[in-house]
Amino acid sequence: MIIKIANKSICPGKFCFIIAEAGVNHNGRLDLALKMIDVAKKCGADAVKFQTFKPGKLVTINAKQAKYQSKNIGKKESQYKMLKKLELSYSDFQKIKKYCGKKKIIFLSTPHSCKEDVDLVAKLCPAIKVGSGDLTILPILKYMAKKQLPIILSTGMATLKEVKEAVKSILPINKKLILLHCVTNYPTQLKNVNLRVMTTMRKKFNIPVGYSDHTEGIKVSLAASAMGACVIEKHFTLNKNLPGPDHEASLEPQELRKMIEEIRKIEERIKEGERPEKIIKKLNISKALGNGIKKINPSEAAVAKVVRKSIVAAINIKKGKKIKENELVIKRPGTGINPKFINKIIGKKAKKDIKEDEVITWEKI
Repeated sequence: MIIKIANKSICPGKFCFIIAEAGVNHNGRLDLALKMIDVAKKCGADAVKFQTFKPGKLVTINAKQAKYQSKNIGKKESQYKMLKKLELSYSDFQKIKKYCGKKKIIFLSTPHSCKEDVDLVAKLCPAIKVGSGDLTILPILKYMAKKQLPIILSTGMATLKEVKEAVKSILPINKKLILLHCVTNYPTQLKNVNLRVMTTMRKKFNIPVGYSDHTEGIKVSLAASAMGACVIEKHFTLNKNLPGPDHEASLEPQELRKMIEEIRKIEERIKEGERPEKIIKKLNISKALGNGIKKINPSEAAVAKVVRKSIVAAINIKKGKKIKENELVIKRPGTGINPKFINKIIGKKAKKDIKEDEVITWEKI
């Protein structure tokens, strides 16, 4: 199946669509975001990707950071305070879209918090990239699918069953779906990568599969491309020493350029008849291949509690009151009821007073 994103045809086994993930490495500054677009273009990326969110709609006010975030920032603070400093405005994204058009590079962004963000991304971008933390939010996945844009869905922190539920939510509405194998840990150690999961998901779902890489260096991305990844996504930064949660695990410009050049060389080598197994062997990263079983890696468990989401009270809900749909929102952290169960919560009575912005657990209803 060929999926078109703007002027690029994503065709498994023939062309690898390379996403330079800017993420929040602009540190909330539009000028740095525009510089990152320049770098992504000069390095040869097909797309540059950002993250669209409103902190108050993404996280509860007291949600804790992941350990790697505290470590990289050098202090402990709430996710809300951290994200507030990394936020770009909607008008910023309109300027970023315009600048990407001028530079002739595809603009993508991950909507993180609500339907309004999905609407904005769908208006500005030719595809929707879904982060691993939203894989289990089935109502949002269906809402995204109705936009009829290609969907690129990361599958970190997920079991094969959860991936199947997500795929079944999207495919009946929208056939333009790409899965990305991903291990949500920063950085991911080679022993935890399990690249053969790409093959497992490709066979299981019969749709294009790529890889979102959180390892250090570029070798795992190169191996993934040799194994037929149709998309490679990799974080990059202007400078690893900049303050912020993701700079340390990102590529600097010269590394990003090298990765893209090597992926294009691998495509040519395979086209000329060289066996992928031979290319992978030369990379000397056999630990990263794994057993192909798609499951939650133990290294992801703590991160999942931080970056997955739960059902949260949108207002104060009094004890004994029946809970209405408009009284619920979905936010980080992932320590409460999984959002896929939201329809089971609606109409239930609160066993105790539930405060606005409080994570709802089964014991409270």
